[in-house]
Amino acid sequence: MSDSPIPPDPSPAPSLGILYLVATPIGNLEDITFRAIRMLKEADLIAAEDTRHTGKLLHHFQIGTPQISYHEHNAQTRIPQLMEKLRAGQTIALVSDAGMPGISDPGYGLVCACAEAGIVVSPIPGPAAVVSAIAASALPSDRFTFEGFLPVKGKVRTERLTQLATEPRTMVLYESPHRLLKTLGDLQTHLGGERPVTIARELTKRYEEFWRGTVRGAIEHFTVTEPRGEFTVAIAGYTTTPQTISEADLRQQLETLITQGLSPSNASRQLAQKTGLSKREIYQLSLTLQQEDK
Repeated sequence: MSDSPIPPDPSPAPSLGILYLVATPIGNLEDITFRAIRMLKEADLIAAEDTRHTGKLLHHFQIGTPQISYHEHNAQTRIPQLMEKLRAGQTIALVSDAGMPGISDPGYGLVCACAEAGIVVSPIPGPAAVVSAIAASALPSDRFTFEGFLPVKGKVRTERLTQLATEPRTMVLYESPHRLLKTLGDLQTHLGGERPVTIARELTKRYEEFWRGTVRGAIEHFTVTEPRGEFTVAIAGYTTTPQTISEADLRQQLETLITQGLSPSNASRQLAQKTGLSKREIYQLSLTLQQEDK
């Protein structure tokens, strides 16, 4: 049998252009695909999250295609401009600073506009931090959920963490170095200190590192070792099997939840769901704590 021919790229509707979503390396430049390089060369225009950052990639591969900035701060004004070019038949390659555009970045808005206008959107697959992290996490990967960046603060963040406490699938989220410890602390409060995690740092880069253990262990590690670089955190899903948890840890989590405004009953219910322990026993402990505070 002869080898199957390489399928052609999609054809646009008459007079319309194509938006290509071009995945770029998340660290190591060797991870770019031949097709991605070709599309970046053949496109009429590259819409880049950071033209200076993408400029280094283009220089490395000797690509001279002109760029235009497209990021969260100018998306509302850029989308009409880019749509006009696409309607005029131009081909645009959309890239983010790293990985697949449209995933946790403003590319989503442009994709929606193209879909509504009947303009072809074609993904050029490649590196993605979420897939790389889950594959090497040693946590269940047959089903997982991507959470991107958690809400930074306030009620929205608390509600999201409360929802994740009983999520049965492995969870993957992104975090910056200066917020990593805060997020780990919140995970300990809402998911428990014994929840298994894998923390990937600087994926595909020179100092790539995987740390595996529990949320509590991660807090201890990154309290001593200053967080540096970009992090992808994989968290084991909720299981109904009761966790091994010390009374001191249970007390600490109860106190934290009650301080945040939850009633002893609601705090006990949340911890029971998270740990698989008896709500009645946890509630009795909360009453003991209240008596000790008097």
